[in-house]
Amino acid sequence: MINNFLLKEFGDRIRYLRTQENLSQEQLSYKTGFHRTYIGMIERGERNISLTNMAIFAKVFKLTVDELLRFDNAKELLKKYKLKTED
Repeated sequence: MINNFLLKEFGDRIRYLRTQENLSQEQLSYKTGFHRTYIGMIERGERNISLTNMAIFAKVFKLTVDELLRFDNAKELLKKYKLKTED
């Protein structure tokens, strides 16, 4: 559950940033070096990307990685989520 939520939130963030820059997926593909279909999968929350790839997105959007990972809804869900070690 938490994984799907985070993937969707990250994908929504990438889509938002891309559209704010008036970039198509194809143009973002050129800037990042990632295939267009990979970007589409990220935006739909279908891919769990590496920290290295997150850093590439951050650089393209002129953000730090922590700025890239700021999600509006994540804090509420994370408060409700229990780790296995918290039982």
